[in-house]
Amino acid sequence: MSIPILLSIVILLWLVLVIAGAFEAIQHRLLLRKIPIRVHVNGTRGKTSVTRLIAAGLRGGGMRVCAKTTGSAAAMTDPEGREFPIYRISGANIIEQMRMLKRMVSLQPEAVVIECMALQPQYQSLCELRMVRSTVGVITNARADHLDVMGPGERDVALALAGSTPVRGTLFTAERDLIDVFQEACQDRRSQLQGVTEEEVAAIPDSVLAQFNYAEHAENVALALKVCEFIGVDRARALQGMIALEPETGAMQVMHVRYFERDLIFVNAFAANDPESTGRIWETMVAKHGAGRRTMMLINCRADRPHRSAQMAEAVVQWTAPDKVVVIGSGSFIFVREVTKQGFDPDKIMVLEGAQMTEITEVLLEQSLGKALIVGMGNIHGGGEDVARFFQNRAMNKEDV
Repeated sequence: MSIPILLSIVILLWLVLVIAGAFEAIQHRLLLRKIPIRVHVNGTRGKTSVTRLIAAGLRGGGMRVCAKTTGSAAAMTDPEGREFPIYRISGANIIEQMRMLKRMVSLQPEAVVIECMALQPQYQSLCELRMVRSTVGVITNARADHLDVMGPGERDVALALAGSTPVRGTLFTAERDLIDVFQEACQDRRSQLQGVTEEEVAAIPDSVLAQFNYAEHAENVALALKVCEFIGVDRARALQGMIALEPETGAMQVMHVRYFERDLIFVNAFAANDPESTGRIWETMVAKHGAGRRTMMLINCRADRPHRSAQMAEAVVQWTAPDKVVVIGSGSFIFVREVTKQGFDPDKIMVLEGAQMTEITEVLLEQSLGKALIVGMGNIHGGGEDVARFFQNRAMNKEDV
């Protein structure tokens, strides 16, 4: 076959692909028009919680809502509030967002609430501009996490998250320190910015948070309520819808466990990935439950999250010192190396990398010396979820923070 013929075939195939891509894009645009309200939720911490809270609040106001989360376990929620796991044959891929939107349209929702699943800055922008095209954007906060992808600093993280700012829409955020980044993004995309103030967060009292079936943060509730009110749902009805929400897999819980004559308080804080959030939880739990108890950190490392392990190591030495640190998961040498460099006592560290669940729990029971506070942190996947489930199945009661 001659070169001109081969070239003609290549050009023809290229044209076919371009036309097919353009046709798919037009079809997706037409599909999005069938969903009047599209809420796209992004942020470092709490985006799964806020996605679920917004959907529950809108449902509490009588709206037909579908939601899609990518937190501890990816799931879709239908207009009846039923949650279905999303099965992935070959791992997570942002194209999943388009497939889920097509599935949601068949349920005829008035609104959809979708958690952003992209980490790469360019993909975060692509998800918004080409896939979701939100009418309402939400960025929970911008903190130092996934710095290997969005870093090197917090401001770079904020710039990456700003890629999900809607065009000619409204962006809500609870971030205050880096609010100028989102102001610039809104100006560029001709959107309005609405920030959650400290006063609005303070207006969510502990008595309200105590009504949730799991530990929820006032900041998340305040942000979700502001979005629901903007969309048109009465605040009281939205709040009742949120309070009725069942906890997601991996939601933070404080569990009182009596097991083999041990008196334990276990805190499932594995999903609090960034050091700032984890540090706040640790200090709160030590102040609330640490008196008279042996204090223990259970740190679950992941070999594919080396920056997170290093960050955690740098932060741990600045917190109230624990009596014992038990390290599980994979790639634990990064945490151990960094934390000892920072001057942490190596005699307080036990490494159980690759250990089975029975071995981990036996060590925790032995090291508790009868009465302990154990806070799980680092990563929910790669072992954290199994440990949390072990204690949850044996808990006498669960508390809020």
